[in-house]
Amino acid sequence: MDIHEYQAKEILAGYGIKIAEGGLAYSPEEAVQRAREIGGNVWAVKAQIHSGARGKAGGIKICKTHEEVAAAAEHLLGKRLVTHQTGAAGKICHRLYVEAGTDIAKELYLSFLIDREHERIVMIGSAQGGMDIEELAVTQPDAIKKIHIEPAVGMQDFQAREMAFALGLPATMLSHAVKTIKGCYRAMRELDANMIEINPLVITASGKLVAVDAKMGFDDNALFRQVKIAELRDKTQEDPREMAASDRGLSYVGLDGDIGCMINGAGLAMATMDMIKLAGGEPANFLDVGGGASAERTEKAFRLVLADKNVKAMLVNIFAGINRCDWIAEGVVEAVKKIDMQIPLIVRLSGTNVEQGRKIIAESGLPIITAETLAEAAEKAVQARNEVVAKEGAN
Repeated sequence: MDIHEYQAKEILAGYGIKIAEGGLAYSPEEAVQRAREIGGNVWAVKAQIHSGARGKAGGIKICKTHEEVAAAAEHLLGKRLVTHQTGAAGKICHRLYVEAGTDIAKELYLSFLIDREHERIVMIGSAQGGMDIEELAVTQPDAIKKIHIEPAVGMQDFQAREMAFALGLPATMLSHAVKTIKGCYRAMRELDANMIEINPLVITASGKLVAVDAKMGFDDNALFRQVKIAELRDKTQEDPREMAASDRGLSYVGLDGDIGCMINGAGLAMATMDMIKLAGGEPANFLDVGGGASAERTEKAFRLVLADKNVKAMLVNIFAGINRCDWIAEGVVEAVKKIDMQIPLIVRLSGTNVEQGRKIIAESGLPIITAETLAEAAEKAVQARNEVVAKEGAN
């Protein structure tokens, strides 16, 4: 789960990270009021969406008068911002964060991530902040410092000092830097975060260390014990298909294709999507219904896949181990009857009681296309999709 910049800053401030004064606004009038409350003569008006690279997309405006603040807010509210992280669909800005201007002397980069390969938290820093870290990693890999932290021991003071020196911070700022770095690590561990990024972390002209931007992501599987974090969820920033699936306990990732998929098991789902691609098609989603694919769960999965109006055909690929093919077949037949499907449905069953399952589908009287192998199922799904598209083109 991702959260907004202002939410991440509020959390990090509680762990000792210094932030600039700011306030939330939902209208131009509120934006101006926040600027008046903050005081000064320079403000940053920032669109709050779940994406990086907002500045490149025009989502951050530097203003020097209240009139400019109002104009910036008017421009940004309701605007669809498209970045390299949002994709072509972009994300709509519904709220703004008005922040006091910061007198920046130098920009740095600091982040904490889960390194699954090493089973550690990795701290990443660079003395060159304010730019895409991915680009920097390619063009100047030596400019990036990585320090792995042993979870059983936790972050040590010498590691925080090592990163502070790698960031090029003077000795006079060492104590503040260690406090900032260790505060980020504590937030990471205590809140079940899987990512904290401060870019840029700036040195001000007065010699202070301030987080000008902040991003945090959290482990969805740990939200049950992080109630206050779960309350920060903004559903307007999520793919409605993925949000609906999450609320129903299903694993769903929306894609750009038009062949819907319902599969049990993440590995089988990945293989199925690969086979669809090899057959010349494009999957519309990744949907893993898991091991307990009951009739009720199957119906929910069908409705989620079919909620995507781009879907031209649907492929169900089930390998029954914990489940049984006859149970799955009954669930598919029941779901199809309730939903009244208007697109081709291809079903491939394998595993426990596969013959009984195939018999149930064959005797259902429904126009379900069956396949025995995954390759055959993918080919039939692509063929059915092509026929639907051709028919739509003819009409």
